[in-house]
Amino acid sequence: MSNHVSAAFARKVEARGVTVAEWVVLRALADDPATRPARLAERLALTPGAVSKLGDRLEAKKLVVRTPLPDDRRAHHLALTDAGAALVPELASLADANESEWFGELTPDDRAALDRILRQLAEQHGLRAAPLD
Repeated sequence: MSNHVSAAFARKVEARGVTVAEWVVLRALADDPATRPARLAERLALTPGAVSKLGDRLEAKKLVVRTPLPDDRRAHHLALTDAGAALVPELASLADANESEWFGELTPDDRAALDRILRQLAEQHGLRAAPLD
């Protein structure tokens, strides 16, 4: 079932021109503006190389911008552009709609139980973040 839920969401965000992995980075930048890539990698449990590639893709789409740090020319922050900031709420709505589509029929108690069980399984297996492309 997980593959169906994920694929449905992927189709929704891809119709808006981003991948699920790019959405995850955009969402993280919305929560923590002007973030160093290393901090983003740690927060999302990604490699620095993966964050760099995602940053390149999002920069090419004009959704993020790299800003050099004044004290270190080699280091930079990633931040949302106006277009990126405007896209985040739209994609968040798609995430909410996808969740409602797949889990909306569950009672609040059942949703809480499912969430608790999935978190317990993730913890038991040392999972910190969802796998990304």
